Amino acid sequence: MKILNVEQIRSLDAYTIKNEPISSIDLMERAAQAFVRWLCNQFVNTRPVRIFCGKGNNGGDGLAIARILSERSYDVQVYVIEYSPEASADFKTNLDRLKNHLQPSHIHSIDDFPVLGPNVICIDALLGSGLSRPAAGLLAAVIDRLNDLPNKLVAVDIASGLYADKANGNEDPIIEPDFTVSFQLPKLAFLLPQNAKYVADWHVVDIQLSEDFIKNADTQWFFTDKQTAEELIRPREKFSHKGTYGHAVLIAGSYGKMGAAVLSARACLRSGVGLLTVHAPESGYGIIQISTPEAMVSVDENKKYISQLPELESASAIGIGPGLGTDTLTVNALEKLLKTVKAPLIVDADALNILSQNRELLYKLPENTILTPHPKEFQRLAGHSTDEYNRLEIGKEFAKKYKVIICLKGANTAVIFPNGEVHFNSTGNAGMATGGTGDVLTGIITSLLAQKYTPENAAILGVYQHGLAGDRAADLKGQSALIASDVIDCLGW
Repeated sequence: MKILNVEQIRSLDAYTIKNEPISSIDLMERAAQAFVRWLCNQFVNTRPVRIFCGKGNNGGDGLAIARILSERSYDVQVYVIEYSPEASADFKTNLDRLKNHLQPSHIHSIDDFPVLGPNVICIDALLGSGLSRPAAGLLAAVIDRLNDLPNKLVAVDIASGLYADKANGNEDPIIEPDFTVSFQLPKLAFLLPQNAKYVADWHVVDIQLSEDFIKNADTQWFFTDKQTAEELIRPREKFSHKGTYGHAVLIAGSYGKMGAAVLSARACLRSGVGLLTVHAPESGYGIIQISTPEAMVSVDENKKYISQLPELESASAIGIGPGLGTDTLTVNALEKLLKTVKAPLIVDADALNILSQNRELLYKLPENTILTPHPKEFQRLAGHSTDEYNRLEIGKEFAKKYKVIICLKGANTAVIFPNGEVHFNSTGNAGMATGGTGDVLTGIITSLLAQKYTPENAAILGVYQHGLAGDRAADLKGQSALIASDVIDCLGW
């Protein structure tokens, strides 16, 4: 699914109006109907609804929503914020239509703000995605008052005061909703951690904007949903055998950190690889053999750390990093690997830390190597960022400079390509914020690379399946009880 910027969304609306054809007021009506369908599925009509409207098109959406809810026997009241004498044409049309159903109230100062009971649902239709400057004056006061209320708060399309595709200032007044209902496509702002409290639980409703326009729109931002991910999965052939699905090699583990190697190995096997060899220090031999009997073990001559490379001629893909440690001997082994590797490569955990401490090795990374840093590891690799938008730009520059693919882990993990594309993930939950889940991801992606998925598709699909397994695990165990092994057990293809 594509993510478009504000100008593109405006053009998408205009293209739909011209080519469907449909009038702008009828398109607004369609959007309002879609919003109301979502709202009615979420809240029973015994709960009062209070809608706070600006005087632009977002306010026009709010007026149309009020009329439709009134027709469905909801107890509705509308409050128009009189921050400007001007109003959009579609706002005026919907205001006129509303008069046959209910009479709106007007807020001229914050003293006019109504007293609301605890069961009231508030709807934010103050400002839309076309915001060009921070909310101020009466609008800012209304935003602050709404945020102070204990009531459920739903934002129409985007929270008022939140920019759709750039960073807000630290003091900008922004609605803090419980739900955001976006029209047709998600906004970039929804996917960044710094905006979490301004987005909350977000949903996209289809308002039948032009599929042709969306298909042809040029963007570097994408959202990996279920349909996108499932289209990447290759079915297994009836007459295939273990050789068909590749030979993965995991270089992982050190004394006291063999658990990371075990988790990565088990995830690799569970993700469909034909053969797996784990290269581990001598102290890890028995651990791997007992915990993961399906894997072969290559034993390093060093007892506690990786100090040499295994035989790699038969490797279809190589993963390195989980539990690796940063001993000098291990640094030398990683350097040798980067000089000689021929198979697709994924680098994680301590191997990333070695790269950040030995930056000359970054230039030796093979093209399309996959790096899977969490935010702190990424900061050590690429430098400090001022906000998440800036971090994405730094990530794009880093991927381009070193010709690598970055899986920047977190909620909505961002997969960044050397060509500047960023693919945000739709699966996963906060229960996965626990030790070992990153090692599981490394195993999954290594397995997909060994099965000859392209590095781009292996990264996108691996991240998606990792999050999906985490969601299944959370359903079974609850988020607080979830551990990395649960994610492996819940992998399914």
